[in-house]
Amino acid sequence: MKKITMMLALLAITSTSIQAIAEVTSLRGVKDIEEPSSAPENKRYNKDGEPIPRDYVQQPPLIPHKITNYRINKKSNKCMSCHSWSKYREAGATKISQTHFESRDKQVLANVSARRYFCTQCHVPQVDAKPLVENEFEPVTAISGQ
Repeated sequence: MKKITMMLALLAITSTSIQAIAEVTSLRGVKDIEEPSSAPENKRYNKDGEPIPRDYVQQPPLIPHKITNYRINKKSNKCMSCHSWSKYREAGATKISQTHFESRDKQVLANVSARRYFCTQCHVPQVDAKPLVENEFEPVTAISGQ
């Protein structure tokens, strides 16, 4: 008898949950999931150029070129084909900072530190797009020399 009562209670809870889920609306609004929606407009990456000025102290440098299809994984890092100490002059690129060769304990390493290997954790490419949110941000003038 206890098993039947528990099963009926579980069934009641399940049907209530299903009914509640059916009433949830999508963030897409009233559109049906199967209804096609327009894709957002593609933004254009800035063309490869001079380094982009930094806006605050300790800001990681911004990437002044597109990085589409750049592979960065445990076995390869496309960024190093231009920014490594042995290739930056030939590529005309900025060389990777000495700080990227330090361990968490400030021990100097022969290779790029594992915590600094995945470049796009900190460095990001820029697109020519208007801000998503208006703001009144002013860059720090101490580092820009203004």
